[in-house]
Amino acid sequence: MTSKAFPPHNIEGAIVNVLITEYLRINLTTEKWECRACSHEIGSARENYKHGLLVHNRDPREVHKPLLDPSKYERTFSPNPDWCRILEFYCPSCGTLVEAEYLPPGHPPTHDIELDIDALKEQWKDREEVKEPPVGAEPVRRVHHHHHDHDHGHHH
Repeated sequence: MTSKAFPPHNIEGAIVNVLITEYLRINLTTEKWECRACSHEIGSARENYKHGLLVHNRDPREVHKPLLDPSKYERTFSPNPDWCRILEFYCPSCGTLVEAEYLPPGHPPTHDIELDIDALKEQWKDREEVKEPPVGAEPVRRVHHHHHDHDHGHHH
Protein backbone atom coordinates (compact mmCIF):
# COMPACT_ATOMS: atom_id res chain seq x y z
CA MET A 1 0.00 0.00 0.00
CA THR A 2 1.54 3.31 -1.05
CA SER A 3 1.34 6.51 0.98
CA LYS A 4 -0.86 8.04 -1.72
CA ALA A 5 -3.60 5.51 -0.86
CA PHE A 6 -4.60 7.44 2.26
CA PRO A 7 -5.08 11.17 2.58
CA PRO A 8 -2.86 12.69 5.27
CA HIS A 9 -5.40 13.75 7.87
CA ASN A 10 -5.07 13.91 11.61
CA ILE A 11 -7.38 12.14 14.05
CA GLU A 12 -10.17 14.69 13.49
CA GLY A 13 -9.84 14.31 9.70
CA ALA A 14 -8.28 17.73 9.11
CA ILE A 15 -5.51 18.32 6.60
CA VAL A 16 -2.09 17.95 8.18
CA ASN A 17 0.46 20.70 7.76
CA VAL A 18 3.91 19.84 9.09
CA LEU A 19 5.95 22.73 10.49
CA ILE A 20 9.44 22.65 9.01
CA THR A 21 11.03 26.02 9.84
CA GLU A 22 9.92 29.27 11.46
CA TYR A 23 8.43 30.38 8.12
CA LEU A 24 7.86 27.14 6.18
CA ARG A 25 5.44 24.24 6.47
CA ILE A 26 4.47 21.36 4.20
CA ASN A 27 0.84 20.64 3.38
CA LEU A 28 0.83 16.85 3.17
CA THR A 29 -2.43 16.75 1.18
CA THR A 30 -1.22 18.98 -1.65
CA GLU A 31 2.49 18.10 -1.16
CA LYS A 32 3.30 21.82 -1.32
CA TRP A 33 5.62 24.09 0.62
CA GLU A 34 3.59 26.89 2.22
CA CYS A 35 4.51 30.19 3.84
CA ARG A 36 3.52 30.02 7.50
CA ALA A 37 2.96 33.79 7.58
CA CYS A 38 0.32 33.96 4.80
CA SER A 39 -0.37 30.32 3.68
CA HIS A 40 0.87 31.06 0.11
CA GLU A 41 1.72 27.88 -1.84
CA ILE A 42 5.42 28.16 -2.63
CA GLY A 43 5.95 25.02 -4.70
CA SER A 44 6.28 21.25 -4.67
CA ALA A 45 7.48 19.82 -1.35
CA ARG A 46 9.47 17.32 -3.42
CA GLU A 47 11.57 20.20 -4.82
CA ASN A 48 13.72 22.99 -3.37
CA TYR A 49 11.40 25.52 -1.72
CA LYS A 50 13.72 28.35 -2.79
CA HIS A 51 12.58 27.92 -6.42
CA GLY A 52 9.20 29.41 -5.46
CA LEU A 53 10.56 32.40 -3.55
CA LEU A 54 11.72 35.84 -4.63
CA VAL A 55 15.52 36.26 -4.41
CA HIS A 56 17.42 39.42 -3.55
CA ASN A 57 21.13 39.13 -4.33
CA ARG A 58 22.66 41.46 -1.73
CA ASP A 59 26.08 43.07 -1.70
CA PRO A 60 27.44 41.97 1.69
CA ARG A 61 28.78 45.51 2.33
CA GLU A 62 25.14 46.67 2.58
CA VAL A 63 24.56 44.28 5.47
CA HIS A 64 28.00 44.34 7.10
CA LYS A 65 29.16 47.95 6.88
CA PRO A 66 32.95 48.48 6.75
CA LEU A 67 34.44 49.13 10.20
CA LEU A 68 37.44 50.90 8.69
CA ASP A 69 37.53 53.56 5.97
CA PRO A 70 37.69 51.71 2.61
CA SER A 71 39.62 54.64 1.08
CA LYS A 72 42.44 54.11 3.60
CA TYR A 73 42.39 50.36 4.21
CA GLU A 74 42.24 47.34 1.91
CA ARG A 75 40.70 45.19 4.65
CA THR A 76 37.73 46.81 6.35
CA PHE A 77 36.16 43.88 8.26
CA SER A 78 33.36 43.85 5.69
CA PRO A 79 32.93 40.84 3.37
CA ASN A 80 34.53 41.22 -0.05
CA PRO A 81 31.75 41.17 -2.70
CA ASP A 82 34.14 39.43 -5.12
CA TRP A 83 34.09 36.47 -2.72
CA CYS A 84 30.72 36.63 -0.97
CA ARG A 85 27.10 37.44 -1.80
CA ILE A 86 24.08 37.25 0.44
CA LEU A 87 20.98 35.68 -1.10
CA GLU A 88 17.75 36.65 0.66
CA PHE A 89 14.65 34.56 -0.10
CA TYR A 90 11.23 36.20 0.31
CA CYS A 91 7.64 34.93 0.10
CA PRO A 92 6.25 36.37 -3.17
CA SER A 93 2.85 36.89 -1.54
CA CYS A 94 3.55 38.58 1.82
CA GLY A 95 7.23 39.53 1.58
CA THR A 96 8.33 37.57 4.66
CA LEU A 97 12.07 36.87 4.68
CA VAL A 98 12.08 33.06 4.68
CA GLU A 99 15.82 32.35 4.42
CA ALA A 100 19.18 34.03 3.82
CA GLU A 101 22.44 32.42 2.83
CA TYR A 102 26.03 33.47 2.21
CA LEU A 103 27.50 32.10 -1.01
CA PRO A 104 30.33 32.77 -3.44
CA PRO A 105 29.16 34.92 -6.40
CA GLY A 106 27.53 32.79 -9.08
CA HIS A 107 26.95 29.80 -6.78
CA PRO A 108 23.40 28.42 -7.12
CA PRO A 109 21.12 28.49 -4.07
CA THR A 110 21.72 25.53 -1.78
CA HIS A 111 19.18 22.73 -1.51
CA ASP A 112 19.25 22.76 2.28
CA ILE A 113 16.00 20.91 3.09
CA GLU A 114 15.17 17.67 1.29
CA LEU A 115 12.52 15.55 2.99
CA ASP A 116 11.05 12.13 2.31
CA ILE A 117 7.44 13.21 1.73
CA ASP A 118 6.12 9.63 1.63
CA ALA A 119 7.75 8.90 5.01
CA LEU A 120 6.31 12.15 6.44
CA LYS A 121 2.83 11.12 5.31
CA GLU A 122 3.25 7.75 6.97
CA GLN A 123 4.53 9.31 10.19
CA TRP A 124 1.75 11.91 10.39
CA LYS A 125 -1.25 9.83 9.25
CA ASP A 126 -2.41 9.15 12.83
CA ARG A 127 -0.88 12.13 14.63
CA GLU A 128 -2.59 15.28 15.72
CA GLU A 129 -1.45 18.33 13.78
CA VAL A 130 0.91 20.77 15.51
CA LYS A 131 -0.23 24.22 14.41
CA GLU A 132 2.38 26.21 16.34
CA PRO A 133 5.59 25.03 17.96
CA PRO A 134 5.41 24.78 21.74
CA VAL A 135 6.59 27.96 23.42
CA GLY A 136 7.62 28.32 27.00
CA ALA A 137 10.36 27.58 29.41
CA GLU A 138 13.14 25.27 28.35
CA PRO A 139 12.48 21.70 29.44
CA VAL A 140 14.27 20.59 32.57
CA ARG A 141 17.20 18.50 31.52
CA ARG A 142 18.59 15.82 33.77
CA VAL A 143 22.26 16.16 34.48
CA HIS A 144 24.04 12.85 34.52
CA HIS A 145 26.53 12.53 37.34
CA HIS A 146 28.72 9.50 37.55
CA HIS A 147 31.20 8.46 40.14
CA HIS A 148 33.95 5.95 39.77
CA ASP A 149 37.07 4.91 41.58
CA HIS A 150 39.73 5.15 38.89
CA ASP A 151 41.78 8.32 38.50
CA HIS A 152 42.07 8.82 34.70
CA GLY A 153 45.85 8.73 35.05
CA HIS A 154 45.97 11.54 37.60
CA HIS A 155 48.32 10.94 40.46
CA HIS A 156 47.47 12.56 43.77
